[in-house]
Amino acid sequence: MNRTQREAAARRLMEQSPPRVPPGLCAEAVRRGDRALRRRAVARRALWLLLLAAAVAFTVWALTVQPWAEPPAETTPPLTGW
Repeated sequence: MNRTQREAAARRLMEQSPPRVPPGLCAEAVRRGDRALRRRAVARRALWLLLLAAAVAFTVWALTVQPWAEPPAETTPPLTGW
């Protein structure tokens, strides 16, 4: 099929009656879009909640273990009896 034949076929398709949309297509698309938005919002909330729980758990761990404090020296015995 050469270029002129393709152009003629495309013109014939465009000159025919306008395409018909099934009756419930718009409502179905809106319903699916709403559902996708709700799922995305729930997933976003769950991830924020997980991040908050991780931050709280890290804070509690850091306050109880105190990793910044130097551990007591256990290699030398205490000096007593001098």
